[in-house]
Amino acid sequence: MPSENQQLNVNISQYTSEFKYNWKLAAPVMLGMLGHTFVSFVDNIMVGQIGTAELAAVSLGNSFMFIAMSVGIGFSTAITPLIAEADSADNFKQAKSTFKHGLFLCTVLGIILFLGVFFAKPLMYLMQQPEEVVALAIPYLDLVAFSLIPLVVFQALKQFSDGMSMTRYPMYATLIANIVNIVLNYLLIFGKFGFPALGIVGAAFGTVISRFIMLAYLWWLLAKKERTKALVTNIKFFILEKLMLQKFINLGAPSAMQMLFEVAIFTAAIWLSGLLGKNAQAANQIALNLSSMTFMVAMGLSVASMIRVGNQKGLQKFKELRRIAFSIFLLGILLAIFFGSIFFLFHKSLPKIYVDFTDAANYADNLEVVRIASQLLFAAAIFQISDTIQVVVLGALRGLQDVKIPTIITFISYWVIGFPISYFLGKASMYGSFGIWLGLLAGLSTAAIFLYMRFNYLTLKLIRDQQN
Repeated sequence: MPSENQQLNVNISQYTSEFKYNWKLAAPVMLGMLGHTFVSFVDNIMVGQIGTAELAAVSLGNSFMFIAMSVGIGFSTAITPLIAEADSADNFKQAKSTFKHGLFLCTVLGIILFLGVFFAKPLMYLMQQPEEVVALAIPYLDLVAFSLIPLVVFQALKQFSDGMSMTRYPMYATLIANIVNIVLNYLLIFGKFGFPALGIVGAAFGTVISRFIMLAYLWWLLAKKERTKALVTNIKFFILEKLMLQKFINLGAPSAMQMLFEVAIFTAAIWLSGLLGKNAQAANQIALNLSSMTFMVAMGLSVASMIRVGNQKGLQKFKELRRIAFSIFLLGILLAIFFGSIFFLFHKSLPKIYVDFTDAANYADNLEVVRIASQLLFAAAIFQISDTIQVVVLGALRGLQDVKIPTIITFISYWVIGFPISYFLGKASMYGSFGIWLGLLAGLSTAAIFLYMRFNYLTLKLIRDQQN
C-alpha cells in the first residue's frame, strides 16, 4: 500500500508532468506579448527622458488605445477555441470557414475601432486632465489610432495560428515588428541620424509602421507553411454564412466585453491618477507598464489553457481536460509568486529606470514620481496571483466556449466592486494613487475566485453528464 508521501507525489506529478508541454505552447505567446510590452517599456523610457508631461501624455493617449485594443483582441479570441476544436477533429472545411469569418469580422471591427478612437479625442477635454498633457496627447493619438486596423487584423491571424497550436509564428512576427518599432522610435523621438525630432509623435509613427510589418510577415509565414497554406489562401472574403457570423458574434462579443471590463478599470486608474496631477499619472504609467509585462506571461498561459481545453473538448475527454487545466493553473500560480517577489524586493529601484535624475529642472517631479510608483509596486506584488488566476481560468472557460456567465462575473468584479473602491480610496484626501490600486486588487481577487468556481462547476458537470 503506497504511503501518503507517495500518493502526494503521484497527485502532484499528474499536474507537473504537463508543465513542459504547457510551457512549449505558452512560451512563444508570452515572448510575443512581452515583446509588445517591452516596446512600450522602451517607449516610456525614451519619452520619460523628454519630461514627465510627455510621459503622462503617452499614458493618456494609450488609455484610449487600450480600450479599443481590448475590444479587438477580446473579440478575436473567439477564433482560437473554434479552430482548436476543428483541428483536433481534423475538419478542414470547418477550420477554413472559421478563419474566413473571423478575418472578415476582425477587419470590419478594426476599421470601426479606429474611427471610434479618432472621433473620441474631444473627450480628453471633458476628463479634467492636465491641459499640457492633453495638448501633447492629441497629435499622438491622431496617428497611433490608425494602427488599430493592422493590429486587429493581425489578431485574427494570430488567434488562428494559436488555435492550430502554431504559437511560434505570431511570436516571430511580433519580435521583428518590435525591433523595427524600437529603431524607428529612437530615430524619430530624438531626431537621430538626420531624422526630424518629433517627440511623442515619433513614437506614434514607429507604432503604425511596425504593426503593418507585423501583419504582413505573419500572413507570409502562414501562406508558405504547408499545414496552413490551403486554409489562409484563396479566401472568398465576401461569401459569408449567416449562422457562422452569428456563432462568432455570440462567442466574440462576450469575450470582447470580458477583456474590455478588465482593461477599462486599469484605464480608469489612469484617468483617476490624472485627477491627482501629472506626477501621479506618470507614476501610475510606470507601475502599469511593469505589471503589464508579468500580465503578458499570464496571458501566454491563458492562450495555452484555451488551446488545450478546446482540443480536449473536441475529443470529449473531460477528465483529461480538467487535469490539464489544473496543471496550467498551478504553473501560473508558481510564476505569479516569483514575479510578485521581484516587485516586492525591488519596488524602490525599478521605477528609477524610467526617469532621468540628471535633469535638474525636473528633479523634484522625478523624485515624486519614483516615490509614488514604489508604493504602487507593493500593490502590484500582491495582485500578481489574483491577476494570473483570473486570466488563466478565463482562457480555460473560453476553451469550453463558455463566455456569457464569465462576462457577468468580470463586470461585477471590476465595476461593481473594484471601481467604487478605487474611486473612494483614490481621492487625494484618502490614499491617493495607492488607494486606486487597492481597488484594482479587490476587483481582480473577486474575479479570480468566482471564475474558478465557474470552471470547477462546469467541468464536474461535463464529467457527470458523460458518465450518466
